[in-house]
Amino acid sequence: MESPARQLRGGIRIGIDTGGTFTDVVALDETRGRMVTTKTPSTPADPAEGFMAGVHKVLGLLGATRAEITAVSHGTTVATNQLLEDRIGDLGFITTEGFEFLLEIARQSVPDGYGNSYFWVKPPRIVPVHRVRTVGGRLDHTGTELRPFDEAGAVAVARWFRDQGIDTLGVCFLHSYANPEHELRMREVLRREHPAAVISLSCEVLREYREYERSVTTLVDAAVKPTMMRYIARIAERLGEPPFYVMKSNGGVLSAEEVVHQPITTVLSGPAAGALGAALVARTAGRDSVITLDGGGTSTDVAVVLGGEPTLTTEGSIGRFPSKIPMIDIITVGAGGGSIAWTSPEGTLKVGPRSAGADPGPLCYGRGGGDPTVTDAHVFLGRVPPHLLGGEIPLDPEAARAGIEGLAAVLGLALERSATGILEISAWNQANAIRQITVKRGLDVRDYPMVAFGGSGPLLVCRLMDILGLPAVIVPENPGNLSAFGLLTVDVKNDYVQTHVARDSELDPGAVAGVLAGLERQATGALDKEGFDATAHRLVRSADLRYFGQAFEVRVAAPAGPVDGDFRAEVVRRFEDEHERLYGYCYRDDPRHPVEWVNLRVSGIGPIKRPELAERPSREDGALPPLPGAYRQVYFDEDLTPAGREDGWRRTPIHRREELRREDVITGPAVIEEFGSTLPLHPGFQARCDPYGNLLITRLSLDPAGPESP
Repeated sequence: MESPARQLRGGIRIGIDTGGTFTDVVALDETRGRMVTTKTPSTPADPAEGFMAGVHKVLGLLGATRAEITAVSHGTTVATNQLLEDRIGDLGFITTEGFEFLLEIARQSVPDGYGNSYFWVKPPRIVPVHRVRTVGGRLDHTGTELRPFDEAGAVAVARWFRDQGIDTLGVCFLHSYANPEHELRMREVLRREHPAAVISLSCEVLREYREYERSVTTLVDAAVKPTMMRYIARIAERLGEPPFYVMKSNGGVLSAEEVVHQPITTVLSGPAAGALGAALVARTAGRDSVITLDGGGTSTDVAVVLGGEPTLTTEGSIGRFPSKIPMIDIITVGAGGGSIAWTSPEGTLKVGPRSAGADPGPLCYGRGGGDPTVTDAHVFLGRVPPHLLGGEIPLDPEAARAGIEGLAAVLGLALERSATGILEISAWNQANAIRQITVKRGLDVRDYPMVAFGGSGPLLVCRLMDILGLPAVIVPENPGNLSAFGLLTVDVKNDYVQTHVARDSELDPGAVAGVLAGLERQATGALDKEGFDATAHRLVRSADLRYFGQAFEVRVAAPAGPVDGDFRAEVVRRFEDEHERLYGYCYRDDPRHPVEWVNLRVSGIGPIKRPELAERPSREDGALPPLPGAYRQVYFDEDLTPAGREDGWRRTPIHRREELRREDVITGPAVIEEFGSTLPLHPGFQARCDPYGNLLITRLSLDPAGPESP
């Protein structure tokens, strides 16, 4: 693969984010100083087809050829969708003798707390017990061998899986995080006896203790590996020579050649790129800490940016599968433009999580959809134009109306009440997701502005400001393509972890230094392989600590430099500060509650040049903002006639986003349209265009009573 340094010499860099409805494309022509954005319909049957259609379309807009492409970065939902749809396939599990029921035992935690535990039945295991095989041999928690690896037993296990035609295998032996030797020998046996097998080893996926989580994470990696290998191979073959990177859940990218060896790292690929793009937009707008909301066709993803960086977690999950890999902390809710409105058996209106997707899509697409969706409600109310993508995709408002009529008949409500009810429920679904990522993390949602993007992201921002008490909302230029833009802002990044449990009073600085040195060697080796010069490497340390007896850890940054007494004291100080911030207390200098070190971590980062956002010109002195390009009837249910009768239909001005200049102000009611998205500006709100083309949405006045209660 060609060195990333080539990207610093001009040419065209392309970011492509594949979503449920559209594939978003951004191309940065560094030679000519030009950026273009576009969208193409996603192709769920073969996402690679939509990917290449996006490449061809954006090159056509630039008048360029493939030879001018210097890099392509991709955010993909292939692995995510496979897990969400529970398409696991015939997966096999190899573990230590005596631990064949590890997946059955799992953890005691249940959804929604113990109040529902009586009614909760554990979901099916990722690998049923009849496809689990064990091998003799045993290590202790330090990695010392207690019983030798059973070579003959390993051969028998490999042959059994071969004879059963089970070709996808996860291997997790007890305490292999401390010593990988037995797992490496198992892979040698499998390669010899079952060469067709696709194998994931826990010592390579996650060198961290807690056997259940490590096993499931390894098995998830194995499950998505064949799919990702085929998908990446199809794209690489069609794309040809340009370097090809894939977005990872941790906020970095990795070359396609390497990412197929660790496909689990891509499970939040697309949403992670959006959060990073939003962080860059927020920084240009002078905001280091924001909430991000990425509204798509199928779902909405929310995250938090603190101090300019999205927050990370290793306690995430994909569908019903826990995953311990580092990932941007994202909450996903089934509340996108394609979310279907339906009624429960009790007659209650529900919205989502089922989606009409890209095909057939909402009723207004005219492709045979059978149920009204959030998009249909927007179209019926006039808040979305009768077309998408600047006219490339015409919509059928009458089909949307017919769907709303059918739903209204069931609910016994007026058409407008039914449509606004759909949007109200969708807004509350999004608001609840935002509360999960803020209030449940100890953050006051009222302290943070929100960056709203994605094709459907800006549609409900005024209502969300009312529900949550948000101080402001930032809508970036080309919000429907921000995730694809985010792919151009991302560094190459790999994370490495190793468990090293020790009380702070007994910590051996030499042992810690040895573990960190080993992790740093892995990180620099990976960056060397990616083509980065040693002078460009950036190594970031962190550590997981807890008070002795606690079940969960707190992660804090660890300083560079020698591992000595000062290093140890600084990490402990950071841990206790963070523990106090998170939980409201700490046991600083209290010998009754000793600190315990658990995991050591190193992230290896190779920097890639970030695009610079261009400033918008100002209007000439005395020049007025442009007049609306058109008017249409739009329903805003906040409006009341003087007689008090509800009549929210208004002749509403329609503005084109590309015609706005810095410091232009638009007051609602209005609709601001652009190629990939639409912003309905409700009465009582205004939008101001900042120097970089972002729209800052604020209220004209605040209700002294504050935001309404849920």
